[in-house]
Amino acid sequence: MGWATHYIEKLRNGETVQFRPRGDSMRGRIESGQLCTVEPVAEDRPICVGDIVLCKVGGSEYLHIVKATQGDRFQIGNNRGRINGWIGPNGIFGVLIKVEP
Repeated sequence: MGWATHYIEKLRNGETVQFRPRGDSMRGRIESGQLCTVEPVAEDRPICVGDIVLCKVGGSEYLHIVKATQGDRFQIGNNRGRINGWIGPNGIFGVLIKVEP
């Protein structure tokens, strides 16, 4: 169970979630403690390079950026140059729609 397990469950049930992630990996796009609103992935909305998604890569949960796509795979990384890895669409649970102080 990770920091986002509760939010992922709500997203899977079709709920939009809000939380304040901590850390510096997304500095410049999301500052530590800012209020983030994430909505479930809609079937009619493609996930694109540059989207910030709530996802799971290698068993760890992240609110990170889609850096590249290859077919139906997505490369996930942070805003500081680190790449977390590649995942399929089932590893993405929500898309960031708003960041507030």
